[in-house]
Amino acid sequence: MSLLDLLIPTAHAQAAGTPAGPGFSSLLLPIVLVGVMYFLMIRPQMKRAKEHKAMLDKLSRGDEVLTSGGIAGVVTDMGDNFVTVEITDGVRVRVQRAAIANVLPKGTLKAA
Repeated sequence: MSLLDLLIPTAHAQAAGTPAGPGFSSLLLPIVLVGVMYFLMIRPQMKRAKEHKAMLDKLSRGDEVLTSGGIAGVVTDMGDNFVTVEITDGVRVRVQRAAIANVLPKGTLKAA
């Protein structure tokens, strides 16, 4: 056995009766990887998006909200795509409906 045998694998003849091409066993690993990726990445993201959409559908006037930019306020007016949030007395900001990150419990802003 020489040093070259360690670097280059030895070629062996194929046994009689075995298929020559790649079979199902070579496709098993990619199928398993796609399945694992679906359950670890895609499905949880779809669940979070569904919960966020349900939260936005239940949004109403008077709800205390926190935007994705960190602005906290009370919803004063709602449209199809935009929501008006009152930050303090007389200061109102229009934000996209999708920018609402959380609906806070009632009284949260008065306690802060």
